[in-house]
Amino acid sequence: MVDDAYFGEFETQGMEAAIGQAISIKRVYQVEGMFRTVKSEMKSGGSHMTVLQEIEKLKGMLDEDANVLDGGAKKSPYAMLIASFLIIFREGIEAILVIGAIAAYLIKSGNKDKVRSIYYGVGMAVILSIASWALITQFFKSAGYTVELIEGITLLLAMAVLFTVSYWLLSKAQAQVWQKYIQNKVVVSLTKGSMFALASAGFLAVYREGAEIVLFYQALAARASSSYDTRMLIVGFVAGIATLVAFYIVYRFGSVKIPIKQFFIATGLLLYLLSFIFAGEAINKLQIAGIVGSTGIKYVPVIGTLGIYPTLQSLAIQLVLVLALVSAFIYQRLKIEKS
Repeated sequence: MVDDAYFGEFETQGMEAAIGQAISIKRVYQVEGMFRTVKSEMKSGGSHMTVLQEIEKLKGMLDEDANVLDGGAKKSPYAMLIASFLIIFREGIEAILVIGAIAAYLIKSGNKDKVRSIYYGVGMAVILSIASWALITQFFKSAGYTVELIEGITLLLAMAVLFTVSYWLLSKAQAQVWQKYIQNKVVVSLTKGSMFALASAGFLAVYREGAEIVLFYQALAARASSSYDTRMLIVGFVAGIATLVAFYIVYRFGSVKIPIKQFFIATGLLLYLLSFIFAGEAINKLQIAGIVGSTGIKYVPVIGTLGIYPTLQSLAIQLVLVLALVSAFIYQRLKIEKS
């Protein structure tokens, strides 16, 4: 019944998305945490009274949020436009950063003709995102955790690919290393393996958010109470797309003009940061799906923009990435000194 309440109502009917947009991501995490607490008390054999108390706390939080969303505050006539714009912009900005970095790298390495393959991957990701959403809503209604499971696995794959690419870029940041790499090429091109990794990064950057974006807009459309709201939803979506396109153009062509060393360092660190964020988000999604356990840690804040959540499991994988970056940096320094 708790799973039905969360996956069948709270998430699917759009309350989760609405809280995230109108209140905060931190609040979403707190409510999700209460759902997990109720289930944990049940599974651990908690007393009937304890379980009821936790359920009452959860109901109180939901009532409080519902009041903020519907009856507690005067609605702005532009609320739908702003919500629609923020959904596509917030969810799309990370994908733009990944795609722009990859495209700029291909151009800098003399592989401008291969940029098109990245765009093919993006197009495929959009198509598969819509297809995944259709399959999930039509065939997996009885297993609502499927959305979280798919997104969690996709985020883990994206994390691995982005970390690999970021390490490769940072290892080539030194001018002499880059020149040696270029000289070892008979024709300046990418290996099949590295090309696949770059294409995969672009694909996963879009696919990881695609189905969720469709669900968010489905929930937002359900909240439209008039034709005016519907028009504002469309205007917000179009404005968000236009803003992302403008940002991509500035980011891509601006990054191409950066000197090679600075470009590789900046791009490598950016992709590493995204892999760090994806790692935390992946574990959070898998915890919601019930695949990974959740051990809370006090005094650690929820920082949604950095993918930081106060659980041992999510922080552990992010710590591994930090240690891997430090180790890679030390290894590269020692390698350069020896050469």
